[in-house]
Amino acid sequence: MYFHRSFFPGSIFAELERLQRGLEQTYDPSIRGGLRGGFPALNIGSTPQSVEIYAFAPGIDPAAIEVQIEKGVLTLAGERNLPAPPKQATLHIGERFSGRFRRVVSLPDDVEPDSATAKYRDGVLHISIARKESAVPRRISIQ
Repeated sequence: MYFHRSFFPGSIFAELERLQRGLEQTYDPSIRGGLRGGFPALNIGSTPQSVEIYAFAPGIDPAAIEVQIEKGVLTLAGERNLPAPPKQATLHIGERFSGRFRRVVSLPDDVEPDSATAKYRDGVLHISIARKESAVPRRISIQ
């Protein structure tokens, strides 16, 4: 897919700088070693009792999303289809992702994969995975 980012031509150096910024944003490694960016966008957090994952996937039928946990790795996969623009239209900026996607998240060792639940509401997929009972902190009273 080809799209033109700027309506007015600028210097070649400005265009190269814009491309470099885009690459840095897309390929900046995170703490877990994955890539920042991608579709669907993810928020991942934890509580003492669980790991919470939010995947922002508006416009996708929940039945078209596959969620799988295997060997400590959570995989989200599916496909997002967008309507094509009219044939006579020229696309100047295309920012919505269309096509197959796959996101992979390494899970901590202390989660219980069999406890995972997934709910989809208003374009947000919420996956909750409980921690093993032995990993949940508990308060010990002093006598």
